Amino acid sequence: MFDVWLTGGIFVFIYALIIAEKGSRAVVSLLGASALVLAKVLELHEVLTHYIEWNTIILLIGMMLIVHITNQTGVFQWAALHIAKLVKGSPKRLFLSLIWMTAIASALLDNVTTVLLMVPITFSLTTLLKLNPIPFLISQIIASNIGGTATLVGDPPNIMIGSANPHLSFGQFLIHLGPISLIIMLVSSALLLYIYRKELATKPDSVEELMKMEPGDALKDPILLRKSLWVLGLTLLGFLLHSILHIEASTIAMTGAMVLMAIGVPSNKVEKTIGAIEWETLFFFAGLFALVGGLEEVGILSALATQLIVVTGGDFFWLSTLILWVSGIASATIDNIPFVATMIPLLQEAANGLGVAVDSAQMNTLWWSLALGACLGGNGTILGASANLIVVSAANKRGANISYWEFLKVGAPITLVSLVLAHAYVILRYF
Repeated sequence: MFDVWLTGGIFVFIYALIIAEKGSRAVVSLLGASALVLAKVLELHEVLTHYIEWNTIILLIGMMLIVHITNQTGVFQWAALHIAKLVKGSPKRLFLSLIWMTAIASALLDNVTTVLLMVPITFSLTTLLKLNPIPFLISQIIASNIGGTATLVGDPPNIMIGSANPHLSFGQFLIHLGPISLIIMLVSSALLLYIYRKELATKPDSVEELMKMEPGDALKDPILLRKSLWVLGLTLLGFLLHSILHIEASTIAMTGAMVLMAIGVPSNKVEKTIGAIEWETLFFFAGLFALVGGLEEVGILSALATQLIVVTGGDFFWLSTLILWVSGIASATIDNIPFVATMIPLLQEAANGLGVAVDSAQMNTLWWSLALGACLGGNGTILGASANLIVVSAANKRGANISYWEFLKVGAPITLVSLVLAHAYVILRYF
């Protein structure tokens, strides 16, 4: 019992420091992880081999390298100018175009890769039009998590649920989660446009100046551009096919990064290129995974999940309702990846206890509820999903500081609306 209180206390204390933005998030989270190891709640070997989600971290490293090298060719600025000209420099049309591009790409690829690609485009556009980038970035985070909800490959929780349930195909994810993701995206777009309506205005001079610019002038180093686009294209194709190829997305990303490093980066620039990786964000992830691993190790997460079954008495209507809402709230608080990792085996055990097959229609409803809650709940706070932290870190490096509270003011209401809509959808479709 002492370990439970100690672990819970350390987690709450560290979480409070992160929210209050007292020091580097990476340092604070690793401090908490170190405290759990020193208190012998966790073994260092266990942290490194079991609790840190290396697939996520390796995927991020690979895509950070590819995006950094590709960005040097000016292709993102080229794309930004084309988008701006297409919408004739209108900030509102640009805002909606970018969030829908983010949502669609997040469904087809994955939301982490998508935001890594969208951030440089967004900064190029907002700089050209002299707009505040923060409303665009926060809205793209939200769109990436909603879009990622729609498919098997869109969000890490969905990938984990699909891996644990081979009977749930890409098509089934799209059929069952696509319609509600589209509805939530439509509602969220309207809400975000209303929330940021006063921020989406620019001077006519800025628009005129932008419309005179030629996208082709942004391109440089045509040899590196061709190499980068080939590697990026093949990597993205690999993401689309990784469930068919049975190759981890992290392996595809790292392979693409190393190929591009080998053919596109001179040996005297390798160290500088590796230095462009956002190591602080990655260390923060490692610390956060360890902290949540402590909650799992002492049984706090499993006790929470088990109580869901006890409280509902095995009634599938109330069980799906609680799974949706508890996973939504918990994922906003502790990151959706470790929470889903805990819930999957517990739901599998629950199927045995309730006397139903894991691939039955009733259990599928629980899997859809878990996916909806975890993916949509990721919009609740900046700590809720990997994509959130990637965008926040990239924005901070460019001087656009997105605080915990600034994101919460927008993310929490959108999450609440999303969960209400998802709840209604589950009831109407499955009960």
